[in-house]
Amino acid sequence: MNNILVIGAGRSSSALINYVLDQAKKYAWFVTVADFDPALAEAKVNNHPNGRGTWLDVTKVNDRRELIERADIVVSLLPAHLHLEVAQDCIRLKKHLITASYVSKELYSLGDEAQARELIFMGEMGLDPGIDHMSAMQKIDEIKEKGGKLTAFRSYTGGLIAPESDNNPCHYKFTWNPRNVVLAGQGTAQYLEKGKFKYLPYRRLFEQYWVVPIQGMGDYEVYANRDSLLYREIYGLKDIPNILRGTIRHLGYCDAWNALVKIGLTDGSFPLLESDDLSYYSLVEAYLGDSYTTGTLKERTAKFLGEEIDSPVMEKLEWLGLFSTKRINLSNATPALMLEALLLEKWKLEETDKDMIIMQHEFEYELEGKKNLLTSTMVLKGENARDTAMSKLVGVPLGIFVKLVMLGKIKSKGVNIPVMKEVYEPVLQELIDFGVEFIEKNEILD
Repeated sequence: MNNILVIGAGRSSSALINYVLDQAKKYAWFVTVADFDPALAEAKVNNHPNGRGTWLDVTKVNDRRELIERADIVVSLLPAHLHLEVAQDCIRLKKHLITASYVSKELYSLGDEAQARELIFMGEMGLDPGIDHMSAMQKIDEIKEKGGKLTAFRSYTGGLIAPESDNNPCHYKFTWNPRNVVLAGQGTAQYLEKGKFKYLPYRRLFEQYWVVPIQGMGDYEVYANRDSLLYREIYGLKDIPNILRGTIRHLGYCDAWNALVKIGLTDGSFPLLESDDLSYYSLVEAYLGDSYTTGTLKERTAKFLGEEIDSPVMEKLEWLGLFSTKRINLSNATPALMLEALLLEKWKLEETDKDMIIMQHEFEYELEGKKNLLTSTMVLKGENARDTAMSKLVGVPLGIFVKLVMLGKIKSKGVNIPVMKEVYEPVLQELIDFGVEFIEKNEILD
């Protein structure tokens, strides 16, 4: 195998492309980066002798298949809903496929065909999902091999702003897809506590959060991910009584975001009529209704939310500009899209800003009659707005896995996620060279 195709040259691609280009020089491979914006693809390749950037409209079937036909491995960095057509082409043309996205039911349905053609289809090979699976499975397997019985598993990840670049009241800046941040958590979160199912609807999600101590970093907030139960069987934890996966945020974030949810500004389900004539002032005022008509808009909003006028939540909403007369200027926009436009300006990552990824796992287990708590924590900061920790931790695991497949070191065929030892051991080992190392602490609980 000699040819690698990367489809997509967006914000998560830089670390991946740099890694595979370095490996291509070492092993005499060739890397093609394809994007709807050919200039962006060419910039990411940066005149590397073992690569080229090219144009691709992924909806053009013939153009897409022509590029896939020339490759041995395809890495899709497309939006998740576009993976299936690429996957079907890879089945037809007998090419391996790797993505960082969650594996959909439709993609899993291709498993038998991929297996029959001896193809490797690996999904969830980024940060979260990706490094979370691998680092969790490594410890779960170790505990089981020692004879331990797991009684609780909690896993938290957050893409945050580093303390040295944290200079706004919200303690947050965009380090990832803004749309995903605005729409995060919509639906109903599910997890297990003391053997009982727990459900958190979106309207209560940011009210019922946890404050979690992160090793070496202090306290952070965690809100529940949508489905913590999805990986019980895959992780070999089918009968575990406690399982929770969550998202980490700085203290104060959840209360402020809950205020935006209560007002209605995170709703992406419908466009507002004549939205281009609205200001943020008139948008918030329209949501308050007739029950709150006296006082300034800030005072009425505080009353609506049950907040004091000078509370930290109200400070954040005012800083965001929700009480300003700034025109929105978006036609047929949903409330979520209007909020996103405001946040893109307020939460922009400046050139010298550093982002920060925190991942922490907590494993409670019984061993030789004693209850133990193993805490495993990884913290990594980016260099600047271009070389982010987020880009590195999404892209480098993908790149390492591409190398392993190209070198014939992966035997697992079909549609998988990275929970097997032949994947997680070499990937996690090499990630240490990139500063990705988990610090562990084991405590006896009684």
